[in-house]
Amino acid sequence: MIVILKDGATKKQIEMVEKKLIELGFKTHPIYGEIKTVIGAVGDKRDINKNLILLMEGVEEIVPIMRPYKLASKELYKQPTVIDVGDGVKIGGEKLAIMAGPCAIEGEREFIEVAKKVKNAGANILRGGAYKPRSSPYSFQGLEIEGLKILAQARRETGLLLVTEVVDTRDVETVDKYADIIQIGARNMQNFRLLKEVGSSSKPALLKRGLAATITEWLMAAEYIMSEGNEKVILCERGIRTYETATRNTMDISAIPVIKEISHLPVIADPSHATGHSKYVPSMAKAAIAAGADGLIVEVHQDPPNAMSDGEQSLYPDEFVNLMDEISKVAQAVGRRI
Repeated sequence: MIVILKDGATKKQIEMVEKKLIELGFKTHPIYGEIKTVIGAVGDKRDINKNLILLMEGVEEIVPIMRPYKLASKELYKQPTVIDVGDGVKIGGEKLAIMAGPCAIEGEREFIEVAKKVKNAGANILRGGAYKPRSSPYSFQGLEIEGLKILAQARRETGLLLVTEVVDTRDVETVDKYADIIQIGARNMQNFRLLKEVGSSSKPALLKRGLAATITEWLMAAEYIMSEGNEKVILCERGIRTYETATRNTMDISAIPVIKEISHLPVIADPSHATGHSKYVPSMAKAAIAAGADGLIVEVHQDPPNAMSDGEQSLYPDEFVNLMDEISKVAQAVGRRI
């Protein structure tokens, strides 16, 4: 529920209301406005006598949050959230966030070469997988800690911020030391222990939509992270599994405006995983920006035919340069920029 304080409610009154809510078993999220202050109170407390709060000094009104995802809902936060990743990079504002790089880190020289090229093209966040959850146990699983060290070296040489995936609760602390954004992949969207562990981090979390997840299930996964204290969640539409086999997944472009309507969280798109074919990536990237996405995450590899992971959906660096030029025009048309 949302507790709305009266105009001019004192700091002491606000503190007393928050203290009472905590005593009643709620997690509180105060939002201070220029005129009014509201307190989001999250918890399954349907039997609580709301008059205990409503009759307190300074309280004007109590409004229930109707959606099951409380913290991710626009009912609590009316304005879109802008997440400050660091070094002036923000996700959710007018400027689009562009994440680019290979699916997997294969070696230091090759990875840093691509990192420099995507930066020169205009990307502001470098992606690269150190831990790779693969469908086959015999496929390349990533360089793990050595991959993270290569990521760190790439950041030193390029200044780009880093996003990389974590697949195991035991690795969250390690990944947290290297990454600026911790990615949770589609296969782990409902790995609730992992979600809660990432929720204890102070780093932004990039949450990819599950293979067959509804939008509500996706937002409930975000709620797991946010309920642990980490409210810096970035949603990522990366396609869902349907009957269609022409593409790797079916990119749900409509999910982007739906998310914008019902949630305050920023949402980006992954046209690489959504299509599975590099030739379709530019079209879907432009469509996502036109639909309101706050950014993109795109796979770029120096030699896609010989990539150890997802080469068929990776762009060559020169193709990424062309893509950046194309999406800049779309961004300008819809009041955004790169």
